[in-house]
Parts: sequence; structure tokens; C-alpha cells
Amino acid sequence: MKKIILFSLIALCFTACQSEPGGSLRETDLMPYGIPVSIMAPDSAEIKADDLGGGLIKDVTIRGKDNYNVQVFATQAETSDMARIKAGQLADVKSIRFFEKIINEEEDGFIYQTAIDSNNISYNFRYIVLQGDLEIIFQAGFLGTFSQEEAERMYQAVQQ
Repeated sequence: MKKIILFSLIALCFTACQSEPGGSLRETDLMPYGIPVSIMAPDSAEIKADDLGGGLIKDVTIRGKDNYNVQVFATQAETSDMARIKAGQLADVKSIRFFEKIINEEEDGFIYQTAIDSNNISYNFRYIVLQGDLEIIFQAGFLGTFSQEEAERMYQAVQQ
């Protein structure tokens, strides 16, 4: 009887100690960097902000463990038509030389695949937020290659 209880406690401990992928993400406010949204990011994420085009574009990069690398661009919105903005993002992505296919598409974003060849496949995403008069575009960072699971994790982490 004692062995059954002991094994049950050990099994319970292993189950409780396991963490889900992405379980170490916490809410991170980007307002201090000039972008009025919060996302989920690793606890020890490094955040860098830049103003491009004389302050016309805010560029924030969030890098953390487990190949977490999110790039955020915020500009003055030219339209409040989400479908039009997303269509523009889709057109931009499909014009990439190594674009392969759309993996998942939603009203305000999508995940896609690029491939230089069969050995060099990577995944990325675009997620769009209209916040006041700002158009905010989230995507995987420029540096690095990402598995489908990593791209999906980042995509879910930025969803509002």
C-alpha cells in the first residue's frame, strides 16, 4: 500500500512539474516603447525599440528563450478596413521570392511558410491590430528561422 501511495505521489509530482511549451510567457506591456498593446513574452525577454523614418514607424523587437523573436511595427493607419490591410499584408508576403503557402488564415492575421529548398523551410506570421489611429503589425523577427510550432506560439502570444 505504501508503494502505491509513493508511486502515486511521484507521478503527481512529475505531472505538476512539467511545463507546457509557452508556459513561461507573461504579459508584457509595449506602451513604454510607444505601442499601446500588451503581448505574451518570455520572462527574460530583451526588448529594443527604434523610430524609423523620422518617427513615422515605431519598430519594437522582443527576443527571448525558445527561439522567441517578435518584430512589431506601428504606423499611422491609412484605413480602418481590416480586410484591406490584411490583403496588403498577404500581397507583400506572397511577393517574397521563397514564399510557399499560407498555413493558417484568420480575419486579422495568418501564418505562412517559406522555403529556399526542401532543407531550408521556415515559418512566419503576420498579425494586425488597429488601435485608435495606429496600425500595428506583428511578425516573426528578421533574424532566424522558425519551425511551424515556434511561429504558431509567437502568433498566439501576440493575439489581442
